Amino acid sequence: MTDNPHETRAGGRPVYLASVGTALPGDPVDNAELARVTGANQEWIEVFIGTRTRHFARDLNTGEVRFSLADLCARAGGRAVEAAGTDLADIEFVVLGTATPDTLMPATVNEVADRLGIDQVPTFQLQSGCAGAVQALSLGRSLIASGEYRTGLVIGGDVCSKHLDIRRDVSKAAPSDLVNYVLFGDGAGAAVLTDEPVGEQVEVKHVLNRFTGLGRQPGQVIEWFGLADRHDDRQALTEDYKAIEEQVPVMAVEILWELLGELDWSPDDLDYLLPPQLSGRMTRKITEQLDVPSATEVSCVAETGNNGNALPFLQIERLLEKMTAGQKALAVAIESSKWIKAGFALEKI
Repeated sequence: MTDNPHETRAGGRPVYLASVGTALPGDPVDNAELARVTGANQEWIEVFIGTRTRHFARDLNTGEVRFSLADLCARAGGRAVEAAGTDLADIEFVVLGTATPDTLMPATVNEVADRLGIDQVPTFQLQSGCAGAVQALSLGRSLIASGEYRTGLVIGGDVCSKHLDIRRDVSKAAPSDLVNYVLFGDGAGAAVLTDEPVGEQVEVKHVLNRFTGLGRQPGQVIEWFGLADRHDDRQALTEDYKAIEEQVPVMAVEILWELLGELDWSPDDLDYLLPPQLSGRMTRKITEQLDVPSATEVSCVAETGNNGNALPFLQIERLLEKMTAGQKALAVAIESSKWIKAGFALEKI
């Protein structure tokens, strides 16, 4: 422990979360509508997935793209800056975590900065799945803790629907293929980080971000197609849901106890728990295995679908509606693409 109250456990200044903003495209799509369009079985969606609604950047009936990732991230970022009560001119860096950029070049983060009117600042884009938002939070926290910057914007978002052929009848698809049509949604979230306790006055106490996939097969693969191979008979998005279902609950428990140990917190110290947001059913299963009865669960996936890097910000948004001075929250996130452990701890001062 440091003797300096103005230094974090990892060194440097404390970092605060001043605000959060989110953006979900269009109206929620329920299971009946999803089943009608795709041919999936509504009862199977509700029992096996346990997600009730989700939002799509594409119109399910026409296939028209209504929102790009940059659209959603700019909207979420603008809302976060407004909620923080700060000016866009005060933002000194922008970090975006995503698995589904609009283009490989230019980086989507730069399109977002342009739409927000932010210029002459460092920008970073982290290519990652469900852990990307935590990686963005980790980088933003480090930049401010170093003392070089005072205020920054971190963003997470994904438009997963771009990888799905909504004209395809999936009624006879294998479960490993079908799950991709009913599990995911689209969205974005953002947070303003500061070196002083302004706005929500929530300190980012710790962030965990660790690759643990040495020698392990990926649990999820998103292909990229170029001009030379775009007609290959390959599925754009594949997921080993059985491996995910087996490994994620175990990893979640490991992350929980690792974070508690780093913070010298006990489970009874937690007021809120933000579990991994895979699906409504999986999140319930994981929360039961985490077994922290003193903490109130904060989840959103049953209403938003699995929209990847937007999820932690959607959870934080719900958390901030409840959190009061002195309360502690711990979040667990896992990326199954090549297995990344992630999480963070928050405390309202």
